[in-house]
Amino acid sequence: MNHASQTQAAPAKLVIASRESALAMWQAEHIRDQLLALYPKTAVSILGMTTQGDQILDVTLSKIGGKGLFVKELETALEEGRADIAVHSLKDVPMHMPPGFMLCCIGKREDPRDAFVSSNYANLEALPPGSVVGTSSLRRESQLRARFPHLHIEPLRGNVQTRLRKLDEGQYAAIILAAAGLKRLGLGQRIRDLISPENSLPAVGQGALGIECRSDRPDLEALLRPLHDAETAACVYAERAMSRALAGSCQVPLGGFAEVKAGKLHMRGFVASPDGKQLIRADQTGSIAAPEDLGNAVAGALRAQGADEILAALND
Repeated sequence: MNHASQTQAAPAKLVIASRESALAMWQAEHIRDQLLALYPKTAVSILGMTTQGDQILDVTLSKIGGKGLFVKELETALEEGRADIAVHSLKDVPMHMPPGFMLCCIGKREDPRDAFVSSNYANLEALPPGSVVGTSSLRRESQLRARFPHLHIEPLRGNVQTRLRKLDEGQYAAIILAAAGLKRLGLGQRIRDLISPENSLPAVGQGALGIECRSDRPDLEALLRPLHDAETAACVYAERAMSRALAGSCQVPLGGFAEVKAGKLHMRGFVASPDGKQLIRADQTGSIAAPEDLGNAVAGALRAQGADEILAALND
């Protein structure tokens, strides 16, 4: 592709807003390096920020307002013009974008699976009864409890390095993390087992990077187009539509995972009670051209099996 015309139109400088965790900075630097390769005359810098979600580490996310806590400060920087774009793990981006903002680019997905990390055990099946497993996610917790009722699931917060340190100190027999984060940080060797989507359905958007900007900046959407991965975007749009239809958030144990197979979009979803005693699944196939229709169809199939009752019980 010839980027000459884009290079002429490229701005003199671009500022990327990012959380300051090692993983968030890796992601921002990854996007920065891609932009510098495309637009060598543009000065691309990173504005590192600490968000409320990074500061409150002694309470599970579902109790303090969910993953939007990782995004709000970055959106304020966009709103005030201190940054042009913000780079997020898509699974941290709330399902409803606030007015005035848009996802202007979705990058190619890394491994979407959950990873089993342990110093002493090869996989979940090898853990003895009563073993303590750490996870920050109601989605993972509900699926673990459904499959392994003999394990003891405990909350685990903090950045990737903090979670690994807690494991190494012996606070947990094993922890479950997103494979994408470990691989991006060069910590793939810590993965003892990759858990198949059949056994741990990923979070909506897991493994994909989203770039956010103000919705009055179509110039940035054009600038970022070479980084946009249409196949990943179709999968993510389907997943996010399902979650939106079910009012998905950190407080709701649900997962959704779409993939392209033989030119079609195939998607699976689940909703569960936190204890894993109620867990319903659905899968559907649809057109890549209409991903949100597919996500809504999966949500409808889950509703037909009683998803609303499970979700209503969570709000009591």
